[in-house]
Amino acid sequence: MARKKATKEKVSEVDDPTLDDDLDDDLDDVDEEDDLDDVDAVVDIDDDDDDDDDDDDDDDDDADLGELEEEELQMLTADEESETLLVDEKAEAASIRRAELALDVDPEEVSSEEFVCQSCFLVLRRSQMAGPRKKICRDCAA
Repeated sequence: MARKKATKEKVSEVDDPTLDDDLDDDLDDVDEEDDLDDVDAVVDIDDDDDDDDDDDDDDDDDADLGELEEEELQMLTADEESETLLVDEKAEAASIRRAELALDVDPEEVSSEEFVCQSCFLVLRRSQMAGPRKKICRDCAA
């Protein structure tokens, strides 16, 4: 096992005048293309004010949801307006929408009829379990 010692060689820089000329030409082209004097847009950055309004977001969301529901009712066509829904169905549809937006369900809760596969980590029904000892689903066991 003979090891060779690495010798440090000094790398000399290559001076090529054509490379410098090409670089200068490219820089000139970039300067001509990027004239920022013609920009009319003004950007206003005020992110500091948003931090204080976090407590009022829940109230705003409820108000926004009511406004969205009113806008949906206004956008109905003549055919859609002629269709009548019972009052209970309207309330049920609204409560479903609110429940979907709220997402108050804790994702870690697993019912007694479900298990978490130890291979793919999906929450599945007990009927899909391949073996009760390993807690692996039939798809992963195959």
